[in-house]
Amino acid sequence: MEGLALTEARLAREKARGLWPGRVITDYLDQWVDQKPDATALVAWRVEDEAETRLTWRQLAHRAAAAACTLEDAGVGPGDVVSFQLPNWWELVALYLATVRLGAVANPLMPIFRRRELSFMLRLAESRVLITPERFRGFDHGALARELAAELPGMKVLGLDFGSPSEAFLRGARLRPDDVTQLLYTSGTTGESKGVLHTSNTLLSAVAVFPRHLRLGARDVIFMPSPLAHQLGFMYGMLMSLVLGVPIVLLDLWRAARAAQLIQENNATFAFAATPFLADLVEGNAKLPTLRVFASAGAPIPPAVVQAAHDRLGLAVAASWGMTECGSVTCTPHDGSRTAESDGCALPNGEVRVVGADGREAPSGTIGALQVRGASLFVGYLKRPALYRLDEEGWFDTGDLARMDAEGYLRICGRSKDVIIRGGENIPVVEIEAALYRMPQVADAAVVAMPDPRLQERACAYVTLRARQSLSLAQLTQHLAQEGFSKHFWPERLEVLAEMPRTPTGKIQKFVLRELAKALSAVQRPVLLQ
Repeated sequence: MEGLALTEARLAREKARGLWPGRVITDYLDQWVDQKPDATALVAWRVEDEAETRLTWRQLAHRAAAAACTLEDAGVGPGDVVSFQLPNWWELVALYLATVRLGAVANPLMPIFRRRELSFMLRLAESRVLITPERFRGFDHGALARELAAELPGMKVLGLDFGSPSEAFLRGARLRPDDVTQLLYTSGTTGESKGVLHTSNTLLSAVAVFPRHLRLGARDVIFMPSPLAHQLGFMYGMLMSLVLGVPIVLLDLWRAARAAQLIQENNATFAFAATPFLADLVEGNAKLPTLRVFASAGAPIPPAVVQAAHDRLGLAVAASWGMTECGSVTCTPHDGSRTAESDGCALPNGEVRVVGADGREAPSGTIGALQVRGASLFVGYLKRPALYRLDEEGWFDTGDLARMDAEGYLRICGRSKDVIIRGGENIPVVEIEAALYRMPQVADAAVVAMPDPRLQERACAYVTLRARQSLSLAQLTQHLAQEGFSKHFWPERLEVLAEMPRTPTGKIQKFVLRELAKALSAVQRPVLLQ
């Protein structure tokens, strides 16, 4: 596939490290079908239908084989892109396994995407087929898919009736470990979406080290409310359950009460999702005696949420940092320690470093550009090879800013585009946001740059409030003063929103807020600090 950047030098380096498993995901499926065919592999709950599907390993293999037959009948072969826009349904899992059997490239798409996003993504991918629900959450996905097929010659639209399986697809795979297996578009927190390419080796090397770090094993049960069409759900929900041979419990629409019930009924022990999912469980005071670890990524977890999860639920919260391009590269310990003040240290599959403007490693505690390298790093951007910038030593610039302490623990300080420079001084955005989360009135907080003709930029705070609460700028700045922040760092404008603009995985879309702040600064001057 065009965009592949798996150089001979990188092949040699990664294979020498021994972290690439040299397997594909159906190798694990075949193993579990042999060893425990009638054990539960998957439980999927559809909120709108109030319906559950429960599959054993044998049943999952048969449904994947049926999906492979359907795809082959539609003309799908090795290297072809299979796009599917599905919620957390069992069909998504079966379709990915089917692409591996066929040697095709899986392209999961978020259910919230509409014509603008889909037209761009499908055209760029040159998708051979598109699979969608007929309807979901009141939207006619089937009609849109057929309209897009009329505009994109060579693309067929398929439904979710997979027919009968063939013996030819019940075992084995045409996909090789270094073939591209996944095309996944970035989530859009910065406004730019790119097609990330992964092989089985890059994906599975990340999946292999994560459960060892969090002490997960054959007796665990994974609860996954995060979309499988996002890297978090894809790797640490679907793939990790297949690698470990443990059940995965899927929820297609987030409902905190239903989530708690599914965790209880299925004795789930591990979950991985963005902070809002955890916050909802904490607020609901759910009884979750089997749930040991809740991992979160996407943004620093407010310390107040970490403490509340421990106090109310007896739950250890692990913080992780990662990207579509590399999966999770850092994580805090399994017992929840270090989560309040860091985003973890490097996992064995990769390395991280923080560099200054001169390209040299920054001193401990100094903010700089975060770079990564290692076995889980992707192999290219689809049709955009110029953006795949690895230096001679294999380091990739993530676009994030971070600082590292003397023990190797990172704290993400924001995206490079999130930096606010007021009068030549950087504002510590992440620390300010963490302080705002400690206000009892605040449910969500984000601080972004607002253009200013004199100081270059000022800080604008966007918040959502808890029920029956109010907040003024004076209250906000008084709180920051009590927290010990210099007046130079205080936001100079406060905007209260009904809800934050978010990606489907819960990340706040700061590029949307920055555009709003630009408009605000043009309409009305902020309150100026003396």
